[in-house]
Parts: sequence; structure tokens; C-alpha cells
Amino acid sequence: SCKFCNTRTGRPLALDPAEPENVAQSVKLMKLRHVVITSVDRDDLPDLGAEHWIKTVEAIRRENPGTTIEILVPDFQGREELIDSVCAARPDVMGHNMETVRRLTPQIRSAAKYDVSLKTLARIAENGVLSKSGIMVGLGETHEEIYELMDDLLAVGCRSLTIGQYLQPSRKHYPVREYVHPDTFDEFRKTALEKGFTTVISGPLVRSSYHADIYFRP
Repeated sequence: SCKFCNTRTGRPLALDPAEPENVAQSVKLMKLRHVVITSVDRDDLPDLGAEHWIKTVEAIRRENPGTTIEILVPDFQGREELIDSVCAARPDVMGHNMETVRRLTPQIRSAAKYDVSLKTLARIAENGVLSKSGIMVGLGETHEEIYELMDDLLAVGCRSLTIGQYLQPSRKHYPVREYVHPDTFDEFRKTALEKGFTTVISGPLVRSSYHADIYFRP
């Protein structure tokens, strides 16, 4: 697994055909106005889990017509037909996290590629779905590398960004190189907005789902 993530790698169970409806009913029970759904990678499946994503979004929409839906997806290995099929379910927001800068990606995201992630976000935007990405800081990146990442995201049509502090899940995981000062997070937000992002949430405890309904608040 990636060196920042506390999810174990292993052989997953078969997909639960009842899960999409169960998720939709859970959203209904909790009366959620905005829901964020994510998943583990399912590289073991021929469609990498795309059809299950589609069924889940459709079930939520059917049972909760007034709820806005945000999904945080894997890169689908950059396969455009899979990305297109999930976009066709019309989630309101479709996120894919870059996690870190280009230089550190091979170390931090050993199972992913920087340019494939950019391609995924580009395809989401091309489908007319609001694309979103998130990064962690404190991994040893420079400010210049963060600003280059911002430029890369803007170049593929991604206008929404979250920035948070990396926290080491265990001693076996990649070590924290720096605890970034809150003022620096404010600087990142200001720079991102100046560059052209429309929505930026930046702070030590920010994660990709933090204040996720900000796009839809009255």
C-alpha cells in the first residue's frame, strides 16, 4: 500500500450487490444534504469498480433527489472509458487526490503515477463534472513544488483544492518531515486563489471531505 495510508493491502471480498442501495438508504436515514463517498481501489476487478460506483451514485440520486453527491475515486488506471462511464452517472463533484508533488510521488504513492492522476482529473473536467483534488504537506516538498502542482491541476481544469497536514499513521509509515505552520497554510490558500482556483480549503486538519458542501451552501 502507499506509504502514507493506513489501509492494509490484501485480497478484498467480492462486491456486495446490496451495497449501493444500502448506502442510499443510509444517506436517507441521516437526512444528508451533501454526501461524500469514497472507496478502496479495486484493481482486482475487470472494470476497477466503475460499475459499482455508477450503481451507488444512481441509487443515492434515486432515493435522495435533493442531496448533492461527491465521490472520491481512484485513478481507474487512466482508462478513459471507465472515467467517462462514472461521470455519466452525474455526481455533483468527482474528486481524485494527487496527495503529493511530482518528485515525491514514487516514494509516497508507490502504486500510482503523477501523470495518470492528472489525466484522470482532466477527463473528469472534460465530461463537465466539477473536479476536485487534495494534497498533503509536510512530506518534504518545497513551496515551489506545491505551486507547480497547483499549475498542473489548473492546466487540466481542476479548480477545487484541499491542502492538509500529513500525519504519520504508525512508525512503519513515511515520517513527517515538517509540521507546517497555520500561517503557511493561509499563504498556500491565498496563492492558489490568485492562480485561479475557485475553492481552496487549506489548514493543518483539513482532509478532502472537510467542509465539502462549501460549493452548495446558500
